[in-house]
Amino acid sequence: MGKNKQFRFAENRTFQHVVQPTFAELMEGRFPLRGRWNSDFFQRDAPLVLELGCGKGEYTIGLSRLEPQHNHLGVDIKGARIWRGARTVKEEGLAHTGFLRTHVDHLTKAFAPGEVDAIWLTFSDPQLGKPRKRLTSPLFLDRYREVLKPGGLVHLKTDSPVLYEYTLEQIAEQGLPLLEHSDNVYADLVHRVGPGEQAILNIRTFYERMWLLEGRIIHYVRFAIS
Repeated sequence: MGKNKQFRFAENRTFQHVVQPTFAELMEGRFPLRGRWNSDFFQRDAPLVLELGCGKGEYTIGLSRLEPQHNHLGVDIKGARIWRGARTVKEEGLAHTGFLRTHVDHLTKAFAPGEVDAIWLTFSDPQLGKPRKRLTSPLFLDRYREVLKPGGLVHLKTDSPVLYEYTLEQIAEQGLPLLEHSDNVYADLVHRVGPGEQAILNIRTFYERMWLLEGRIIHYVRFAIS
């Protein structure tokens, strides 16, 4: 392990806004924050918004800046990536913003039924050879159905046309409410939504900016879980 990773892992352990449960805590039902994120971690009652597979947490942080009335939590298994977002949260003093280091497969072990208000999936791996592992597959939609409040929202922002079309297919097959979609966010959607939503859609990660320079098109879907 490189020195940079060692340093980041060590500093993550000092951040009060980074939670790193053990596998045993999750699997044995001993994770103390499950069902108590707002009361014990954020210490206020507010809508809880997750970014799954958050990487460096750029979208989590962007949402936190724009929507300070919400509680924001980035979820990723890569501690060295989370470190960058956690460092930014500390440097900027962003209240009610945190990170959970765990695998997205453990979502229902980390959150109680109906505890979450919205989920963001930002540039998730399209899993071209493994549709079951896509974060909008029936497997994951069932997990979202468990942790989201009734009518809770799922947002997908992706550069993958495969994942975009697949997600629309799953929404149609399951009869879920499709609230918004665009196959070209910046040429279409940002011109027909209000200023608040424009600002949210214009949050751009490092890799998204790079992909836009390469001429890639960004897609977006918003739907409700019923």
